[in-house]
Amino acid sequence: MSEIDLLMQNARLRDEMEPFLDESVYLVDLDKMSVSNENEFLTSLLAWEKAPVLPIAQWFEPALAMADHHSFSDIEINQQLHQVIGRLFEKNIVLVHTDHLSDRQLYCLIARDILPAQEKKVVLSGKVLKWQCLDIVEDEESWLRFYASKEERFVWVEDTGRKLPPRERIPFPRKLPQHA
Repeated sequence: MSEIDLLMQNARLRDEMEPFLDESVYLVDLDKMSVSNENEFLTSLLAWEKAPVLPIAQWFEPALAMADHHSFSDIEINQQLHQVIGRLFEKNIVLVHTDHLSDRQLYCLIARDILPAQEKKVVLSGKVLKWQCLDIVEDEESWLRFYASKEERFVWVEDTGRKLPPRERIPFPRKLPQHA
């Protein structure tokens, strides 16, 4: 794209952004960005501002519904889980910190917590919604046991003065789809 095209796009984006401007936009120094980077930033802001807030289940057509986990054997729950994870990935939803959960626990977490969650449906190429399947504040011990790096564990000991739980191998290792 030529410099003139970039400047024209920038003017259009700034005009579109005008109704949404507040003090938070001014925390970013746009003057230090290239016009191309500023345009990408403004495009992201506009997408965020215009995105509808919907339950994640309604991001799908028809709405994504999951059968009760009790109706599945362990093999079936694994198959159902990977189907729904694939569907979430299609909508750029990436699950993080799942390896401490069994397939059935993760299936239930998706049905109970993720699908009904009200989130902005921002559609931007290469942008993902990362869903943390472990609350490191509520379940600090699991985070320390399975996910925290050596450095994070060291800092935790320094900050809290408490004894570390032993590091453990993750019980349910998974290869989930991830965006680069």
